[in-house]
Amino acid sequence: MVGSLVLALSIAGGGVWAADRFLIEHVEIADVSSYESANSAVDPAALGDAGDPAGTVDGDTYTDGTTSVTVSQVVTGTGDDTLTYYVADVVLSEATRLRSAFAKDQYGENITETTSAMAADNDAIFAINGDYYGFRDTGILIRNGVVYRDSPARTGLAFSTDGSVRLYDETETTADELVASGVWNTLSFGPALVDDGAVVDDIEDVEVDTNIGNHSIQGEQPRTAVGVVDKNHLVFVVVDGRSPGYSRGATLTELAEILIGWGAETAYNLDGGGSSTMYFDGEVVNQPSNGGERGTSDILYIAE
Repeated sequence: MVGSLVLALSIAGGGVWAADRFLIEHVEIADVSSYESANSAVDPAALGDAGDPAGTVDGDTYTDGTTSVTVSQVVTGTGDDTLTYYVADVVLSEATRLRSAFAKDQYGENITETTSAMAADNDAIFAINGDYYGFRDTGILIRNGVVYRDSPARTGLAFSTDGSVRLYDETETTADELVASGVWNTLSFGPALVDDGAVVDDIEDVEVDTNIGNHSIQGEQPRTAVGVVDKNHLVFVVVDGRSPGYSRGATLTELAEILIGWGAETAYNLDGGGSSTMYFDGEVVNQPSNGGERGTSDILYIAE
């Protein structure tokens, strides 16, 4: 998302304000783990992985008897039209098995860490990059049952403790109302890709933000998305791109169609480009377009 930001600032003369807003870390909560333990709407003793048996990995599948993650690589096309993407089919024992973590276990602006580092810090068996919340100051942000931001701006995605996941209009509710209704995590990026099993209209015309350095997301790009098959049944897709002969990247419509092909009735686009990363069983399974992982603000993960 911010790959060209430093260059843009230098060409434009930058400015103290721009550097402060988009580059310098601003830590608002220095110990997120402790903060969530004290403030989560869900009793820690009731979290979904409490008491679960130890998990095992057999090839590309992790299972602990109640939660499973199966990772697949898919390659289509040939030559410069080759498209390579990774799919994680996830069945959760409880909705709270899917958690969020922040870079460096801190909350604020411009705090970044690689997906694999955050995953390792949280004993994750599986993780993907999130919505890069720390680059923007708008959106409803609820993570692990805790409200961090209530600044409605766009269509979001809400994961509830009953296993349901839904698209919603942030401007028609509040973070406190969502938590009271059982929302466990929210994502605020987009656009929505699939609704009621169909590709959402006009997704190729969407711009996520108008911030400096944050341009349109059209064309063939590396992508990260989450799809909802049923309660506690999710599919996560990471598309590699910007590498002719290996993977050209996907349009938003192609991404939506991939998710529908894996059974998604609802799907939502997350931060992509160099951020797109899938981690499983101790390693990054895809090939991030920067030639290596790029730091980001947050992950979604499943702990061992």
